[in-house]
Formats: sequence, C-alpha cells, structure tokens
Amino acid sequence: MSPVIPDHVLRELGRTEGDAASLGLLVRDQDTRRLVLLRAVLDAAEAAPATVCPPELLDRLREDWALLETAELADRAAVRTVLFHPLAGPWAQRLLGGLTSGAPAGPELRADLAHLTALAAAAAVRAGVGFCARLVPRGGLICLPTLGALQVGEVRVELIYDGDVLRVRPQEGPELTVRCQPDRTMTCTDPRWLPVLMLREMVPGNGPVPLDDVDPYGIDGGGLPRYGLSGATHVGDHERKEWAASWAGVQPLLRVGGEHRVTEAAALLRCVVPMGHPTGTGPEGDGPAHCSGTRREAFGAVLSSKPATSAYFAATLVHELQHTKLAALTALCPLHREDAAQRYFAPWRPDPRPFDGLLQGAYSHLALADYWQRFALHARRVAHRDLAWAEHARCREQVGAVLPVLAGSAALTPAGRTLVNEMITVYHRLDDSPPPPGHLARAQAYVSTAKVIWQQRNGSRRKYAARDSRRSDQGSGVC
Repeated sequence: MSPVIPDHVLRELGRTEGDAASLGLLVRDQDTRRLVLLRAVLDAAEAAPATVCPPELLDRLREDWALLETAELADRAAVRTVLFHPLAGPWAQRLLGGLTSGAPAGPELRADLAHLTALAAAAAVRAGVGFCARLVPRGGLICLPTLGALQVGEVRVELIYDGDVLRVRPQEGPELTVRCQPDRTMTCTDPRWLPVLMLREMVPGNGPVPLDDVDPYGIDGGGLPRYGLSGATHVGDHERKEWAASWAGVQPLLRVGGEHRVTEAAALLRCVVPMGHPTGTGPEGDGPAHCSGTRREAFGAVLSSKPATSAYFAATLVHELQHTKLAALTALCPLHREDAAQRYFAPWRPDPRPFDGLLQGAYSHLALADYWQRFALHARRVAHRDLAWAEHARCREQVGAVLPVLAGSAALTPAGRTLVNEMITVYHRLDDSPPPPGHLARAQAYVSTAKVIWQQRNGSRRKYAARDSRRSDQGSGVC
C-alpha cells in the first residue's frame, strides 16, 4: 500500500467518495506542487541564457516576484488565491517549458513572461498593496487573474493601485477607474472593464466560485479541440444570468447524490471555465449538445459549456471532479504501470483509449451511475425519474463493459488494486436498485452498438482490446 495515502483514504476514494480530510490531503499536495512549479519558473529564468530570457525581461520578472513577496507579507491567503488559481497552472508549465527549451525568446514566451506581471498585480490588489506596473495587452485584453480584464485594444497601459482604486492609463484613450470593494471584488461602470462573474459559494464560508471567461490560459495550449471540446467563450450579460440561475440549483441537487458530492465540490472546485457548445458528432452520428473537461495542470478547474439544467450542471461537476480527484491521487500514488498505448475499447469514446484513460473514464462514469441512481430514487416527477434512470443505466452499462479489463490487469499497483476493488464494490451495490427493464435494455443496446462502431472504425486495433478483455474476464470473475 502507498506510504503516502492511508488505506482508509484510498478505499474512500475508490468508492468515488472522500471526506473533507481525505480530499484535503490531495488539495495540500497540489498546492505544494504549484509553489514548487512557480519556484522552478524563477530558477529557470535566472539560469536561462540571455537569448532565451533577455536582461530586461529577467529584471521585470524579479520586480514581479518582489511584488508577490511584498503582497504575501501583507496577506498570505489573498496572494495564494491568485497563485493557486487553476489557470495559473497551465501558464506556469508553459512558461517553464519555454525557459528550458533553449529556443530564443519569441512572442509567445514574452507574453507568458508578461503574464507574471498580471498575476503579481492581481495578488497585490487582493492583498491591498499599492503598486505601479506597465502591461502589454494580449488579444486586446489585459487580464488580472481572478478579478477581471480590461479591454484596451493593442496599446500599452499603466496600472496604478493605491489600496482602494485601480487607475488604468492607456497610451491612447481616456483613463479608466476600477474600485476595489471590501471583499476584493472590482466594480466599474466603464464597459471596458470585464469582471469575473462570481457564482455563489457552495457551502457557507467557502467563498464564491469564479466563472472565469477572461483568463487567456483557460483553454490555451491544452489541446482540447482535438477531443471534441470547443474553445473558451466570453459570457455576455444575458448568459451570465442563465449561468447564475442554473448554478443556484446545483447545490441541493448535488446533495441528492449524497453529502459527499457537496463536500468534494466545496473542497476541489476553484473555478468554472465557460466553453461554447461543441461541434462534431457523437458515436451514433448525433451532434452533442454539451461538452466538459478538466486539465491535470489546472487543478480545481472545470471546463464546461452551459448545461441545459441545474441537474446536468450538478452531473457535470460530479463527472469532472472525479477526474480532478483521480489525477491528484495519481500524482501522489501511482495506480498502474501500463504504458500509454491507445488500444482499449471505452463505450464513452469512439477512439482507442490508453489504460489510464480507461481507468479515468470508468471512475467518473461509476460516480455518475451512482449519482443518477440516487436522483431517480428521489425524483417526484415521472419525466425527471425517467431521465435519471436512462442516464444511470447507460453509465452503469458503460462501466460494466470495462471493469473486467481493469480488474484483470497485472499492471495495477497495490494501491491501484485497492482502488479498482472498491470500484467493483460500488458497481455491484448499484444492483440493489436496478433500473426499469426498458431503460436497461436500451442501455445495453447502446453499449453494444458503440462497440460495433468502435470495431469498424479502429480496424485491426480491436483485436488487442478483445484479447485483453478475454484475458481480464478469465482472471477477474467480478463482472
């Protein structure tokens, strides 16, 4: 068993659960990794040749770092709200890669270096520390992470902050004044200021959840479009009201799935990144109406197009926060020794998946099957109950199709074996309240059809998945 993860915590997580203490272990590890990553960025800049990090850029980076240190002395928690913002992760990893690549500083690396100034400025605002800084816009915007963005066109601007008011002086055009409220939100009547919408807190005292549609690192560089996910989108006033209204119903609906669903959302969710509705086709040729995702380097962020209802919003969080949870667990405790070859059938994807993707997908769909079953058992309206049973049955059958492969793998570590065994326990527990026969039959037909289509699309690769599946069925005897 892993010396880092206590056995009872691993078993909790294997059941797609986890109390505040167990999840706090994952959160603290991820926060520590973020601080180490930021320090690595500073060290890489200091060690980089002048062609990669020219002296003027290095001097600026040192000034930004000094401002961060000053702000942290004034209000440590405020600064870490910015440094632990999920979207600072993709930025830091990309900047570190640019600084260590040996390639001469180009526009992208210069823009990534400039973003540290924006992070330091946002941290200083939150900490109430005055400063003066100069920033170059990116795509016509200057983003202050966790706070908002300024529409300034392509002109350089000067920011002056005195603890109450942020004055923005573009090289061209009138000055802009943004006021800082006691809760460190920023208000401004000028349409050039784009505030981050704050969704109300999940539990009292936990703090609001940003709907971050202005940070340039929300989708940038993540390779998400190839997975059928759309790009980030700016949310207009009307859509903001729709997001807020949908979010208002999420917490009580999460609680229907068990108190642990509210606990994990309160512990893990740090921001929502809105995406446009997707294009493309699903496994049966139908165009999907919703997409969502997570990024390992953006711990705490859920990327999502606007869910149709609060129930689907809650289900999206259940789904994506399992990926967040399992990725954080894997960083602490390896769960398998499989390679990254893409050869496995997964009913939720049209392409072959690596073993790690199979485990991730089964884990998140198992949580969904549990959530929708509880929803169906509590639903009062027939329409809501039927929808929930349909979702439950589909997720349950999808998980059942791949659990034998996971259980039969010789590549699982002892911790991975414990996790998968707990998943199997939950899967069998679902049998205590089976879906209506019609929903079950349709779900079985859906998975069977998905497998036939997968085999047709992936040709000879199917024999590897079939061979692995047969081997797993013979060795596990659990599904």
